[in-house]
Amino acid sequence: MKPFRFSARSKRNLEGVHPDLVAVVTRALELSPLDFVVTEGLRTVTRQKQLFAAGASRTMNSRHLTGHAVDVAALVDGQVRWDWPLYAQVAAAFKQAALEKRVALIWGGDWTSLRDGPHFELDRKAYP
Repeated sequence: MKPFRFSARSKRNLEGVHPDLVAVVTRALELSPLDFVVTEGLRTVTRQKQLFAAGASRTMNSRHLTGHAVDVAALVDGQVRWDWPLYAQVAAAFKQAALEKRVALIWGGDWTSLRDGPHFELDRKAYP
């Protein structure tokens, strides 16, 4: 199996994201048994308002607004898949990468309400 590489879209979506999070995402792609794309990183207030209005986000205080969060999509045979078990596998790679890089990371899939498998963010305690 050859190593996964970021698409041009993923690279664009990492622009403006905190360098520590970019390092974790990059290492996670190396460790992950599944390919994934970065669907969103730094978000504008306008975009956040759209997502909030559509019910796709429950906050206007998103870590995406400051470049402290990314969303990913798992790829299977080049196709985006949303099956929950895939995100647990990707999250394991993110968590290992965060340990290696000594970065405090939170996975949205660990939240007790509104679990968000594609979402990863820097911990507010370490990255206010």
